[in-house]
Amino acid sequence: MPEVNLLFAIIPAVVLAIVGFVVGSIVRKKTDANVIGSAEEQAKKILSDAMNNAEAKKKEALIEAKDEIHRLRTETENDLKERRKEVQRQENRYQQKEEALDRKLENLEKKEELIASKQKEVEAKMAETEALKKSQMDMLERISGFTASQAKDHLLSLLDSELNHEKALKIETARKQLKEESDEAARKIISEAIQRCAADHSSEATISVVELPNDEMKGRIIGREGRNIRAIENATGVDLIIDDTPESITVSSFDPIRREIARLSLEKLIVDGRIHPARIEEMVQKATNEVERVIKHEGEKALLDSGVHGLHPDLVKLLGKLHYRTSYGQNVLNHSLEVSYLCGLMAAELGADVALAKRAGLLHDIGKAVDHEQEGSHIQLGVEWAKRCKESEEVIHAIHAHHGEVEAKTVIACLVQAADAISAARPGARRENIENYIKRLEKLEEIANGFSGVDNSYAISAGREVRIIVNPAQISDDQMTILARDIANKIENEMEYPGQIKVNIIRENRVTDIAK
Repeated sequence: MPEVNLLFAIIPAVVLAIVGFVVGSIVRKKTDANVIGSAEEQAKKILSDAMNNAEAKKKEALIEAKDEIHRLRTETENDLKERRKEVQRQENRYQQKEEALDRKLENLEKKEELIASKQKEVEAKMAETEALKKSQMDMLERISGFTASQAKDHLLSLLDSELNHEKALKIETARKQLKEESDEAARKIISEAIQRCAADHSSEATISVVELPNDEMKGRIIGREGRNIRAIENATGVDLIIDDTPESITVSSFDPIRREIARLSLEKLIVDGRIHPARIEEMVQKATNEVERVIKHEGEKALLDSGVHGLHPDLVKLLGKLHYRTSYGQNVLNHSLEVSYLCGLMAAELGADVALAKRAGLLHDIGKAVDHEQEGSHIQLGVEWAKRCKESEEVIHAIHAHHGEVEAKTVIACLVQAADAISAARPGARRENIENYIKRLEKLEEIANGFSGVDNSYAISAGREVRIIVNPAQISDDQMTILARDIANKIENEMEYPGQIKVNIIRENRVTDIAK
């Protein structure tokens, strides 16, 4: 329709333009009246033709518009039909779903009714079962002679026995597995460290013997009314033992440095031959200076041998004093050097700080250099001196923990403990006096006898093993494993000993009868 309106607007304009053009042409040419009349006729004819063409165009446009309207109406009707069909299909689908939901709801209601009826049946059967169970329990109580609580206690006791068995098995299995794995790794590291740090040991005496050229020298050393021997003892702080032993004098003192000064002084006096109080004081002073030089030299040599640097001068002096100190016959300075070497080797295997491990191993027994002069154990004194000389917390902790006074919380402390035990356990490294040995055996048997169910215990193999006889009526086979672990833990916590102690528990039943 817009095209038709546009056509109607254009046609008059075209006609007027043509008329104007013709009229203008006629006027400009100023033709005569005949020409003008002919032009008017011609214009009318053109106008008439134009109107006819316009009318024809209008009819064609109307026809096309009607065709277009008819086509659009047809398409619209077809689209509406399709939409109606789709809506009908949706309605049918929703109706089917609604019918299906109705059927499901109906089935669900039926199932709920069925479940409710079955639940009632189950409740009835449970009540019947409870009644039957009660009657059976009453019957069991009459037959067994046990009440319910007594039967429960009996079952719990049986269960406890089974749990003890399972616990013992698990403890034994875990212990074996852990021991095998840890022993394998520890054995490898320790054996390599021991092989690379082999050392010979000789037991050192705690007394000094001075050889004399003849027995007449004993009288000269004693002096008139004993003035010379008193001067020597007062100047050195030792005891001189002059007995029937030919051509020798024994120097005895709890302080090894005093004993060494006295020994050197006597040797110098014997060589010099002039023995009187003034000369004695002079020789004691010379011997003291000589021992101090040796102490300084040995301390510096220990640092050089161990590779430890930056040690406080007071600690260097204490290390030198350890040259004259013995423990169970073992030279403490040599022991400290060996512990330092072993700590360094094991630290290298474990990836720990080698320099720190060597330092802690070298200083672990530093307190033994002053334990004859000051009150306190060598561990306490060692910790005090290490703190006074500004040693690191790791070294102080290793000194404090190397005999188990405190729990070892660092790798370095554990290495010092292990290296100390290895050095002390080497063949010939230590000797123990009979009194301490007997006390250790008695303590071992006392710990074992303190546990319930133990009849007798015997410390054998020089205190390396304890055999324990238990009462079979009180200790079962499963409880033996737990008992052995408890005894071993108590021995570890309450005793100090070199190496290891094996705990063997023996349980046996014996039946005796007499034929008459």
